Amino acid sequence: MDQQTKAELKHDQFIDTTKHGLEWASENRRSVLVTSLVLLGVILFIVAGVVFYNNRSTQASVAFGTAMTAYQAPLALPGQPIPVGMKTYANVNERAKAANALFLAAADKYSMTPAGKNARYFAGLTYIEAGENASAESTLKQVADSWNSDLAALGKLALAQLYRQTGRAPQAIEIYNQLTAKPATTVPAGLAQLQLAELYEGQNQPDAAKKIYAQLKDKDAKGAAGTLAAQKLNPAPAAGAPPQQ
Repeated sequence: MDQQTKAELKHDQFIDTTKHGLEWASENRRSVLVTSLVLLGVILFIVAGVVFYNNRSTQASVAFGTAMTAYQAPLALPGQPIPVGMKTYANVNERAKAANALFLAAADKYSMTPAGKNARYFAGLTYIEAGENASAESTLKQVADSWNSDLAALGKLALAQLYRQTGRAPQAIEIYNQLTAKPATTVPAGLAQLQLAELYEGQNQPDAAKKIYAQLKDKDAKGAAGTLAAQKLNPAPAAGAPPQQ
């Protein structure tokens, strides 16, 4: 087959392919149009969702920052001059209540954002500072049930502290054991064990506390938890005290 014949065959094949393509597009024009519009709608929906979420996240961060500013505001001491424009509070309880209202507002309005979830945790902490233990417990339980393991661990740790303060040691012990079994970045197993040992000390169970300290000292000899455990087992003598023989 000569070159001219080959070229003519290729040309005819190209024409046929193009013709069939145009015929298919013509016959399926409505289907193609509908599919294209659906895809375009999906893309626009995703873009709108991302823009909306980013906008909400920014608003949540601003609300959380406002609450944190109140939480960190200084306390006014009697007779102390207060700089113009600086917000102060008379005592910890007053400050905690003011910050709590702001944290709750941010948590409720922006519950699906990271800042909103963090706000609920701080709402639990400020409830504790304000002496509202029942509200603190219910709020921290919500945080403890969070899908975010790091935030949930913080919620559990604060909840255990609340149980200790309100005389519910068994519930606190259960939480510390949970945190030890499933540690998180925010609450390592060593920290949970240290808290558990301190609880035992407060419950006049020094042997149980020493057992935990000894285990931590051996298991985490060069880590922060092991170092603190070693110090608990061998406390430095008080200044001016005679050296131990």
